[in-house]
Amino acid sequence: MSKRARTSVDKAVVDIWQREVGQLSTRNFAHRLGASEDLVLRLDTYRKLEKHKGCVNTISFNADGGILVSGSDDRRVILWDWETGHIKLSFHSGHNNNVFQAKIMPCTDDRSIVTCSADGQVRHARILERGCVETTLLARHEGRAHKLAIEPGSPHIFYTCGEDGLVQHFDLRTRAATELFSCQPTDGRRINMSFIPLNAIAIDPRNPNLFAVAGSDQYTRLYDIRKYKWDGSSEFGEPTNYFCPPHLINHEHVEITGLAFSEQSELLVSYHDELIYLFTKDMGLGPNPLPASPVSMSSDASEAGGHHKLAACPSVMDTDDKVTPQVYKGHRNCRTVKGVNFFGPKSEYVVSGSDCGRIFVWKKKGGELIRVMKADKTVVNCIECHPHTMVLASSGIDHDIKIWTPKALERATLPTNIEQVLIPDRILHWFTFGDFDDDDNDDDDEDGDFFYDDDISDDVSDEDDDDDDDGSNGDENDNDDAVDDDGSKGDENNNDAETQG
Repeated sequence: MSKRARTSVDKAVVDIWQREVGQLSTRNFAHRLGASEDLVLRLDTYRKLEKHKGCVNTISFNADGGILVSGSDDRRVILWDWETGHIKLSFHSGHNNNVFQAKIMPCTDDRSIVTCSADGQVRHARILERGCVETTLLARHEGRAHKLAIEPGSPHIFYTCGEDGLVQHFDLRTRAATELFSCQPTDGRRINMSFIPLNAIAIDPRNPNLFAVAGSDQYTRLYDIRKYKWDGSSEFGEPTNYFCPPHLINHEHVEITGLAFSEQSELLVSYHDELIYLFTKDMGLGPNPLPASPVSMSSDASEAGGHHKLAACPSVMDTDDKVTPQVYKGHRNCRTVKGVNFFGPKSEYVVSGSDCGRIFVWKKKGGELIRVMKADKTVVNCIECHPHTMVLASSGIDHDIKIWTPKALERATLPTNIEQVLIPDRILHWFTFGDFDDDDNDDDDEDGDFFYDDDISDDVSDEDDDDDDDGSNGDENDNDDAVDDDGSKGDENNNDAETQG
């Protein structure tokens, strides 16, 4: 007689028993509970955070997870008590274009925030007494500055990257920016590009000396900051490793929009108009990714991404599971610069937004799609995971932020007609004709280019930056009218003092 398969309830009972008799530590018990697929299947909308008047391009939790910081096309930064939905602080970022990234520096009592923007500026906001905010210009990129990355646990060190291909290193103790390098093409085939515009940067949490950047070509480049000579005696800019799916090595028409490191130093890469891939250290191409000669592509790579020829390279010639990246399929990443992330106490899941307005959740191991959640009327760009619990925050073209917690009474199941759900008629029409008629009156590009143009959302006038037309107020501590455009102060607690660095 065959044994009955153990259910998740059976496993939970065994875990509780093992914890009670001392066979399972409290920490491991919490991790097993937090990684439970049952919790993922019960994720549901807990709260909507509504205050921004433009697309919400960035969301990030502070170190203990109690505060969520957001930035928007309305050029404001808001600190939320996400559990209650109250606004702890709202202030003008000092940027004159869409805020693309805002993060709270760790170990600063949540009073130090760094931002970058479509105006290319990198700014530092300091929260002073009585909610006053002082913003300072630290440096600029030529073109849009998409992302920044904070050195884990450091209240001072962070990096930025931008469409000028430049990677900069910042130390808030000196308020100095160091231009590390300009990202260069790997060969001469991109004759019209003197540098690679960058969309993403991430730091390895297990080894903060290592950081990865990616943008307008097929490669993710890994760098070691220890190789930089701070006296300027030698050039820095040669990667220590490259990562790329085998079938994309010779493909010149792909871009990367999102990067994330897991706690195990795995590297997650999201491609524009392609798929998501998970790399381990042994999948790198080494410091020289240039192929020797073309070979036929493996069937798995063909299924994953297309009909491109695989280039032979010593580190990718072997196509066994050891060197083949895990693939995550189903979402659409064609319209905007989308992030990608891990979810779970030990990065057990992979999460991404999609052009169809949904959140996708896959099992990291094996790549099985287990959840598809409707989260936005048009596009979901950002998925942020709580640092300690099974809580998600999401944002996109909509002007609000959704908080997701495992509160649903019933376990969710994937729709039986999943293919039809993922590719609605208007998405197919847009893919085919370069048109996207939504209900938000978003300005569409006549040339069909939707790759994170400034006009993807409703324009926000300067007069709207500091005042809510409807007079709404998220909380009594919401310092929304810090300094009006005419220079007059809204109230005594709202002082945005800007200094040019």
